[in-house]
Amino acid sequence: MTDHIPVLIIALPLLTAFILPIVGMINTRLRNILVFLVIAAVNLMLISLVQRVSIGGEVLHYVVGAADPLQVIREGLDFPIRIVLKIDGFSLFMALISGVITFVVFLFSLSYIKEGERKNYYQLLMLLIFVGMLGMEFTNDLFNFFVFLEILSIASAALVAYRTDRKHPPYAGYKYMLVSAIATSFLLMGIALCYAQYGSFNIDYIHGMMKYTLLDKMALVFMLVPLAMKAGAIPMHMWVPDTYSEAPAPISALLKTASMASLYGLFRLSFSLFGNPLEGGGMNYHTLGWIIIVMGVLSMFVGVTMALVQNDVKRLMAYHAVSQTGYMLLGVGVGIAVHAQADGGSAFKLFGRVAMMGGIFHMMNHAFYKGLLFLTSGVMARRFGTRDLNRMVGLAHRDTFTTVAFVIGALAIAGIPPLNGFSSKILLYESVYQFSPLLSIIAIFVSVLTLASFMKVFYSAFMGPERKDMIIDATPVSKGMILGMSILCVLVVGFGLFPDLVVGTIVEPAIESLVTIL
Repeated sequence: MTDHIPVLIIALPLLTAFILPIVGMINTRLRNILVFLVIAAVNLMLISLVQRVSIGGEVLHYVVGAADPLQVIREGLDFPIRIVLKIDGFSLFMALISGVITFVVFLFSLSYIKEGERKNYYQLLMLLIFVGMLGMEFTNDLFNFFVFLEILSIASAALVAYRTDRKHPPYAGYKYMLVSAIATSFLLMGIALCYAQYGSFNIDYIHGMMKYTLLDKMALVFMLVPLAMKAGAIPMHMWVPDTYSEAPAPISALLKTASMASLYGLFRLSFSLFGNPLEGGGMNYHTLGWIIIVMGVLSMFVGVTMALVQNDVKRLMAYHAVSQTGYMLLGVGVGIAVHAQADGGSAFKLFGRVAMMGGIFHMMNHAFYKGLLFLTSGVMARRFGTRDLNRMVGLAHRDTFTTVAFVIGALAIAGIPPLNGFSSKILLYESVYQFSPLLSIIAIFVSVLTLASFMKVFYSAFMGPERKDMIIDATPVSKGMILGMSILCVLVVGFGLFPDLVVGTIVEPAIESLVTIL
């Protein structure tokens, strides 16, 4: 059974999603138990792979319908077309993030989403988002990557528009679906260019055959630009504020993790498909690195400045999501640019690897503290019946737990020690400074503005006298909501106190799998 874990991780939630509406019509409690067991089982299977993949350095290949998994890699397309999965350090790293956030979102949603709000379909779509993320992270096949991205996009659009009784969510859902359709169409064009030349969708096979022709460079643009759009990077972030602000709060946390699956795709294809930047490979990777750096810096600065002027708490957090994506792009972009330098080998050992380490580590840290902040924003909006900060005051008197959780998330996103945001940002500050002091100064300045922005939120919503007339919903926070936020609080604090353990166990193996091509 352990040999089939890679496919079970994807198949289990996918099959559960299909039967979920029927189970929900029979017994809602049974449905909740089923979803809990499935998500927990997937997380346990992912954790069980850490010893083999992250610590042991093993790369797992699984091909549905083939006796020899490596046959597809050696020979390319083999009829019938196979579903090819590959689990290495980076894909497992991202799957762990997806698993934890999905589990937390499920716990939070148990009472946050009422049974009268079509909860059967809510949980079905949540599982499909989970399947889409896992499929994108585990597939070693370009066409299947496209298919899983489509599954992710359609399920996400449906949950963005979930509150159909309100005016704005359907509009946000249509907008997200339009952006997704454009992105996936261009991605499919890039995949078609690769297939037309090499007769295969397998990433490892195409990488081995890559000739770096003009069509290959066109394919790179057609693939990486849409993935940057789906990740919410500037200047392709136009969908982010509406999508994150109009979706239910737990889904906003899940959507942010889903956008990082696209960021994973951008990083994965940059390295594993179009060549190892350490060896040049015929591509101008110095230019590619700087393009990613520029996107990162713009995302950081524009995102945080737009957040400063927001009065809608969820739109404010949406712009901060854009800003924090910039840190991840900056770290990996610096790593790619250093690779491409003439002395890239020695320079990379000094600070290029550390920059990538900071960028990759920040992906996990960001998922946890931003997920926590989105969940607290849901509590705030429900308490006051509005997302307008000007109509919130004194929540600290009413809800101590949410106040503490918000403070932990806010300090973490601002990079204040000893929380996890500081652990990854300090790696970025020090390594990027070696590459360009100006870029490091900009990153630090953005963190200062981030702290100022969340001080505004804390002062507006939590401080001040208690105003019982402003509280619309005085219901205590449920156990599921407390448990979900508590898990993220523990991770945010724990990863800040013991960063070496996390970096050595799962972050460094993730980097190794990117820069080492089989």
